[in-house]
Amino acid sequence: MINITLPDGSVRQYEQGTTAHQIALSISEGLARNVLAAEVNGEVWDSSRPIETDSSVKLLTWNDTAGKSTFWHSSAHLMAEALEALYPGTKFGIGPAIETGFYYDVDFGDRDFSSDNFKEIEAKMLELAKQKEVFERKSVSKADAIEYFTEKGDEYKLDLIDGLEDGKITFYTQGHFTDLCRGPHIPNTGFIKAVKLMNVAGAYWRGDENKKQLTRIYGVTFPKASELTDYLHMIEEAKKRDHRKLGKELELFTFSEKVGMGLPMWLPKGTALRERLVNFLAKAQAKHGYEQVVTPHIGHKNLYVTSGHYEKYGKDSFQPIKTPQEGEEFFLKPMNCPHHCELYKFKPRSYKDLPVRFAEFGTVYRYEQSGELHGLTRVRGFTQDDAHLFCRPDQVKEEFMKVIDLVLHVFKSLGFSDYVAQISLRDPENKTKYIGSDENWKLAEAAIVEAAAEKGLPTVVELGEAAFYGPKLDFMVKDALGRKWQLGTIQVDYNLPERFELEYTGSDNMKHRPVMIHRAPFGSLERFVAVLIEHCAGNFPLWLSPEQYIILPISEKYEEYAKKVSDELNNSDIRGLIDFRDEKIGRKIRDAEVKKLPYMLIIGEKELAEGKVSVRKHGEGDLGEMTLAEFSALIIKEITV
Repeated sequence: MINITLPDGSVRQYEQGTTAHQIALSISEGLARNVLAAEVNGEVWDSSRPIETDSSVKLLTWNDTAGKSTFWHSSAHLMAEALEALYPGTKFGIGPAIETGFYYDVDFGDRDFSSDNFKEIEAKMLELAKQKEVFERKSVSKADAIEYFTEKGDEYKLDLIDGLEDGKITFYTQGHFTDLCRGPHIPNTGFIKAVKLMNVAGAYWRGDENKKQLTRIYGVTFPKASELTDYLHMIEEAKKRDHRKLGKELELFTFSEKVGMGLPMWLPKGTALRERLVNFLAKAQAKHGYEQVVTPHIGHKNLYVTSGHYEKYGKDSFQPIKTPQEGEEFFLKPMNCPHHCELYKFKPRSYKDLPVRFAEFGTVYRYEQSGELHGLTRVRGFTQDDAHLFCRPDQVKEEFMKVIDLVLHVFKSLGFSDYVAQISLRDPENKTKYIGSDENWKLAEAAIVEAAAEKGLPTVVELGEAAFYGPKLDFMVKDALGRKWQLGTIQVDYNLPERFELEYTGSDNMKHRPVMIHRAPFGSLERFVAVLIEHCAGNFPLWLSPEQYIILPISEKYEEYAKKVSDELNNSDIRGLIDFRDEKIGRKIRDAEVKKLPYMLIIGEKELAEGKVSVRKHGEGDLGEMTLAEFSALIIKEITV
């Protein structure tokens, strides 16, 4: 017998060789029908794979991220089977699951292929799915694997096999299709009830532009047809909310090829919105004891050699700036932390001086590949709401918890209520990606885990997602469409203080190393604004909106009264504008709705006579007549954050 520990901590005994499916069946038939795979001792397995030793087991369904990933990876195999049946001689590269579905890189030879072929493939996939083909796992020797794909003439699989270790190679077969694959897979194809191929693109084999370009087909599948309908509706809604589209319509930001790809420029309305975000956070930071600093946009190469950023990110930086002096090189700064370390060293520090909290809205530059640039979410120049706290080891947890409070304040003020805190730790199997001692990593990771637990945050743990110098707490936020974004990060760092030889004098009159906490509640202003635009569909919170009202005079004879109303509201720090166009009032209202202006103040004969305004709210309609005092009170109540 073996002991199986379930997620709730309960322990059950089963015969050696039992499977996750059998465990699910022993709990309930309904659960067994929905199990897609299982997490066994932290590794995802087929639900049909025998468990031979005492193990911790989590049964995975469609509601689990790893369950979806398994479902979509199996769907990639189903698509490959359909392609092979429809287009004999097709060769296959790789076919992984991705965040929203799957893709497979395919070599069709001399055949032409386009999205026009999608319907035929979707129909074949559903036909095969209905046959409930079982995914069968088989271990094979390297020699047998080479022989199989040599006979098929698939050079891409042979290339993959070349890098694999004999004794660790597995095939998966469903129906008439066999693939080189580690797995895991769902029990059978019958779980797949809805299919949609989304896109087709080119992709060089192994990402090498010197190798053949394959056809990459993207798709998504679901266990229910209704879920595909909902997903496609969400896609359409996402198009309407696309921050690139709304950013142009609302005149917030723009790009220019002459200025450079990935370098956003903020238009007046966008600049006003951005500055309000900066002022909001600067005010909150001041209450928490932060001191504002400013550092240069460039730094000497030696600065980044010392910090370790040059070694880790030198290839992703812009080319060095060479000066007339022989051998002197500068870089556009890729991050602010090395500069802040040098600010800390400006003068001797005592244990009584700590914590020191430096904050900067600092613009940084990273050379992203042109194909990865995307609106404001992936750019080459962006401004971080960066801060670095230098504290004693006994202050780390308290300071970390205070930063959590600040991040949650930002989320609450901007309407982000659905989030999970991701504890990003070092990959224990590949420590070469990181700097620093095991002892310091253990201390830093423990501080994050304890602080998150004491704050009662909903958390997940991800191995291998730490920064190269320390673990971090990343806030994964869901927007109004249920999409996940990484907004806000807090990192504990014992390593940069070592590399920069930072010190403070302790109560024992000896020199000690401070601990450094990196934090950015927004992450970057550009990305945060992009996510905010899509989350609220451009309907910003009133305190943040570039204009809070627009005055709509019915005709030009009411323009003087409109100016008087505008002046009075502006004097109360309520910002807006007047629509002086010679248009009918219906057209003015429609245009104001399109521009997502929060309030419309309509002025005609009656409003002039009574000294009032007729108020309409964007998306809601008429609120009735109000005096300016009443309207001002309404605005002030709504903008209080």
